[in-house]
Amino acid sequence: MNIKQKYGKRLKELRLIGGLSQEAFSHECSLDRTYIASIESGKRNISIENIERIATALNMTVIDFFNSEIFSGD
Repeated sequence: MNIKQKYGKRLKELRLIGGLSQEAFSHECSLDRTYIASIESGKRNISIENIERIATALNMTVIDFFNSEIFSGD
């Protein structure tokens, strides 16, 4: 799994834990729903600004976002 796929998997995991649809989450972080879908499917190479925006919408730090087994090893 590449980093885009790992990031998308982690985003989807956290979004679902929060009980949010892609549409509801996209409103939380002021990003388009199709953009969120493409991130979750591992197709989007996102900017550091959007990484921070997403973490903030999830009420966590960027460090907390990346603190997951998903990102350790391959």
